[in-house]
Amino acid sequence: MRKILIATLLMTCGIAHAQFMPQKLTPMGEKIEAAMKGDIRTADEKARDGERKPRQTLEFFGLRDDMRVLELIPSGGWYTKILAPVLADKGELYVAIGTERAIEPMIKSVPALAKVKVAPTEARMVPAADHTGLFDLGNFSLGVKNLDLVLTFRNYHNLTPAARDGLNRAVFAALKSGGTYGIVDHTRRHNAPDTIENGRRMDPVLVIKEVQAAGFVLEDYSNLHYIPDDELRYEVGRRTVTGNTDRFTLRFRKP
Repeated sequence: MRKILIATLLMTCGIAHAQFMPQKLTPMGEKIEAAMKGDIRTADEKARDGERKPRQTLEFFGLRDDMRVLELIPSGGWYTKILAPVLADKGELYVAIGTERAIEPMIKSVPALAKVKVAPTEARMVPAADHTGLFDLGNFSLGVKNLDLVLTFRNYHNLTPAARDGLNRAVFAALKSGGTYGIVDHTRRHNAPDTIENGRRMDPVLVIKEVQAAGFVLEDYSNLHYIPDDELRYEVGRRTVTGNTDRFTLRFRKP
């Protein structure tokens, strides 16, 4: 009995030790890490890597360097500057919606982003008349087909319900069968009513229902961006919350 107990203890310790051993990076992980260290990224952008976990996030979404990828509403290009070098040789990177102000000038001026393509979509973000702080997109397609992966990071909350519905359907049409749709956004408490404080948060249950309504299957979720001390009560830009918001990470598949 004593020998059995010792063997069990050693086995348990071995498992625990293995769990805490640093995992060796995959070749794809190494390529993402190399892009994260690239000269096109600013010091401020790199300083957020610990919080945003781009390698782990992109690995969760199944990024490969030979994929056709579209990034939605890329803002200042935080993720674009990581995706572009990874996909430069074998894949393709498109950006779409809200690209005119920051991304398009950047593509023209930064050689490392020269292969990034602006998707020929008719979508335009227009302030909604009946939803303060949110945007409509109108009727549109993304202008590209047979994509492997579509991503959006902390943007879904900016859109009206009608715009989200239109976006999800446009993404579904743009992806090939088996393609992936990845969404990361700030978490709102389930069923919480709209307030000034939670306007830039989304109920993940609502997001799942909306994306499934467009024809997608929820394939998986990740707790990569789970923050236990975010009470889901305050505006994400508050000093006590910013950079420390709980975010949901959802991966959908087109059947």
